Amino acid sequence: MKFFKNKLAVTVIVLSVAFLGIIIFTVKSDSKNPISGGVGTVLNPVQKVVYTISDKVHDVFDFFYNFSDVKNENNDLKKKNLELENQLVEYNELKRQNDVLRGIVDFSKENNQYKYIGTNIIGKSGNSFVEGYTIDKGSSEGIKKDYIVISPDGLVGVVTEVHSNWSKIQTLLNENVAVAATIEGDSNSGDGIVKGYRNGSEMQAEITNLPMNSTIKEGETVVTSGLGGYYPKGIRIGEVTSVQSDDVKVMKTAILKTYVDFNNLQELFVVVPPSERDGIVKY
Repeated sequence: MKFFKNKLAVTVIVLSVAFLGIIIFTVKSDSKNPISGGVGTVLNPVQKVVYTISDKVHDVFDFFYNFSDVKNENNDLKKKNLELENQLVEYNELKRQNDVLRGIVDFSKENNQYKYIGTNIIGKSGNSFVEGYTIDKGSSEGIKKDYIVISPDGLVGVVTEVHSNWSKIQTLLNENVAVAATIEGDSNSGDGIVKGYRNGSEMQAEITNLPMNSTIKEGETVVTSGLGGYYPKGIRIGEVTSVQSDDVKVMKTAILKTYVDFNNLQELFVVVPPSERDGIVKY
């Protein structure tokens, strides 16, 4: 590249000197001199060609001379663009974590009698994530069996197995989990039990054992009732999507859309009760 630049420079200089000499010769010569006039007539087209070529060569020379600067500038722009993309990823992650903490803080303010242990999911404990998870905290961090687990969106499930530095939880969609629940802000809806049930290949949640005179309806929010002390009162579970009456069992049942997306959980919080009696967990 350096050799090519030098060669171009020499070419430009030679052509420029020749062109300048021709101009000086024609200007100093008497325009009435037939010889110089003839020479000027002959040389004018040549001068034009020489000037055009010289100008083009100069443009090419400038392009190659400045090419490295343009390339460096382009690399700098790519680097800055990558830095901005990384900053955006970090911002989105911080925002997500902030939303998680805000949800937990709002719940903990209303339920400051409990302690909360933050934990992360490290695997699934059943046939799918919907049925249960393995978390990265255990007895060494104070976690015990039957402690409940929440996320910023609502109730997740309950701890069913504990080891020194990891534990297993079952979600409220598991058929073995039963949660005493009621309708938020509706004293006439009655109390029921939220359990998981299999609908084809999917696990869903329903609230059963509601009295026939229950006023439960679509769009209402189901929360934990706190009955029996196995779950804290007022934790969001899901929204009612449909209601059915069972005249044989004399009760109402409602299908729920859980607030927790069990396929996209990351951070969880284990709720520690204020005290235990005879080893039995009570909230």
